[in-house]
Amino acid sequence: MLKKLALSAALVLTTGGAVLAAGGGHTEDIAFSFEGPFGKYDPVQLQRGLKVYTEVCAACHGLKYVPIRTLADPGGPGYTEDEVRAYAAANIEVYDPDLEDTRPAKPADHFPPSNDPNAPDLSLMAKARAGFSGPQGTGINQLLRGIGGPEHIYSILTGYTGEEKEVAGTVFYENTAFSTGWISMPPPLFGEDVEFDDGAPNDLHSEAEDVAAFLMWAAEPKMMARKQAGFMAVLMLSLLSVLLYLTNKKLWYPIKHRGKQANL
Repeated sequence: MLKKLALSAALVLTTGGAVLAAGGGHTEDIAFSFEGPFGKYDPVQLQRGLKVYTEVCAACHGLKYVPIRTLADPGGPGYTEDEVRAYAAANIEVYDPDLEDTRPAKPADHFPPSNDPNAPDLSLMAKARAGFSGPQGTGINQLLRGIGGPEHIYSILTGYTGEEKEVAGTVFYENTAFSTGWISMPPPLFGEDVEFDDGAPNDLHSEAEDVAAFLMWAAEPKMMARKQAGFMAVLMLSLLSVLLYLTNKKLWYPIKHRGKQANL
């Protein structure tokens, strides 16, 4: 038993406590605004999620694959270029090899990497973690409900039970969403961790939902453009199918009915 716990501890430490193993953990299904073929990101929710990330998550986790300038892109948090510039200068420092020192970030920079070597980068976390699965590995639930990456993040953040244990000098925290039931990451959110500018609720579940939505945007910032392109592609293919059907009828009608025409 102790050997199994030690192996689980090694796996959790290696991944920073954020790997979803097969067949474990409970993922809560959340009705995010961006789900479905016509879903869209809520810019105000993304702004709240960015605030939770900046004031809480960024202490350990990074977003090294996300350019800061994308905060002003269409379909995102909806900031202006001036607001992005002000946010970067006030909240982020990056290392400049030319200066051999840190400096306030600019929109052209990326978000910094993780400060903790055991804390995984969150840039693609919402797409890398599958919260839903189907019977016998068919993935039917993923087809119907989406892959569940942001739901898994939400469930991890809200799944702490308060129970702790120590294995081989490492403290683990019981978490109903984690695959092994125990995670090495302490609870990052408790509720009322940040104050939102729009007066939105800042209880634990609201904060977790907002930051999960923001991390989904960070992982797939062009989701809205992809959905729009997909819709237009389906529309054009449907129109083409109708035209091809009518053309086929027109071309083959004389051949299929030439016997009747001869009799006449």
